[in-house]
Amino acid sequence: MHSTTSTNGASDGPTMAGPRAELVAAAAAVQPLLRKHAVRGDTDRVVPAEVVRALSDAGVFRLLTPKRYGGQEADLQTLTGVSETLGEADGSAAWVGMIISVTNWLACLFPDQAQEEVFGADPDARVTGVAAPTGIGERVPGGWRVSGRWSYNSGAPYATWAAVGALLKDEHGAVVDQALVLIPASELVMEDTWHTAGMRGTASNTLIGQDVFVPAHRVLSVPAAAEGVYPRSSREEVLYGASFGPMLLLCLLGPLLGLGKAALDVVAGAAASKPLSFTVHGRQADSVGVQMQVAEAALKIETARLHTHRAVSQVDQAAAAGPLDYPARAHIRAQAGYAARQILEAIGILLDTHGASAFAEAGPLQRIWRDANTAARHAGLVPAIGLEVYGKTLLGVSERVSLMM
Repeated sequence: MHSTTSTNGASDGPTMAGPRAELVAAAAAVQPLLRKHAVRGDTDRVVPAEVVRALSDAGVFRLLTPKRYGGQEADLQTLTGVSETLGEADGSAAWVGMIISVTNWLACLFPDQAQEEVFGADPDARVTGVAAPTGIGERVPGGWRVSGRWSYNSGAPYATWAAVGALLKDEHGAVVDQALVLIPASELVMEDTWHTAGMRGTASNTLIGQDVFVPAHRVLSVPAAAEGVYPRSSREEVLYGASFGPMLLLCLLGPLLGLGKAALDVVAGAAASKPLSFTVHGRQADSVGVQMQVAEAALKIETARLHTHRAVSQVDQAAAAGPLDYPARAHIRAQAGYAARQILEAIGILLDTHGASAFAEAGPLQRIWRDANTAARHAGLVPAIGLEVYGKTLLGVSERVSLMM
């Protein structure tokens, strides 16, 4: 895999060309708008509507939507590059764009009738989702009656549909499956519960449904999907053969990589003129200690990027051949958590380097730090779980601890 290294030491990932480069360039073009409104989104706890419109105009929400519905039908590498680029300007906006894009992909794993309902009448449909099965579905004629509360639904204010997790019960009350169900956003109530230190603009509020009828064609079995069994019709659309768990985990790293790059740029840029207090150095850049800290942080970000792009390439390349086997998926789960931890460690070093002024509200570093530390705590990126599942595989222990891989 070819990669380049920029002057600040961060890897730029695989060389891009053609449509992928154009989509990343479109994301770069909206960076000034995202930077302009980042503080407002953080304060108001929702990405501003004009930013959402700009993301839509840049094709972000259609990245993984089928071409037959007017989408880009790109790949995970493209989504990663786009969301990393957006993350350099605003972590929350990048996260919302990434979540809607990848959940649109998820909606395309459902039966064709469901896809038509979501995208047929509205190619700009925005699907958000919560995989945790915090809802209950009871069997009724033609489908399921679903009730539940689904928290951490990023981009909820702008969703037109939601894919939410539920335990499906038979007529005797026994759980028969864990599923994702597609529900129009208009049939759900949003409760303002997202009061957090970071990623505040994602408005990851709680969606509530009570006795919502979900027809059978809008149900996706999670255990089956984890093994690559999707109820969609077979078509020459390679993207939708990608492995379920790895796709939904690796997508989370793009915004984090962007935040790491943003922190590195701010600190390295300031070091050229910022004094190093209580030393003989008139500027930080002249200090060997600062030079070493910046280099270490840059290498950690590069390490995270290399792990990410290697795993992303593996998912994209395997999509045409079917799902990755369990050991490969376990390795990817570990890589995702490890990459997230490397980014957090790098940002921590950079804030140490910059000093107490990193926490000035007027500067971006404190928001980058808050956003990255919140995003990296996503359940899919917990390093200990990734290491456990990968370690079990390496040692021949057959116990499985997660479906999301």
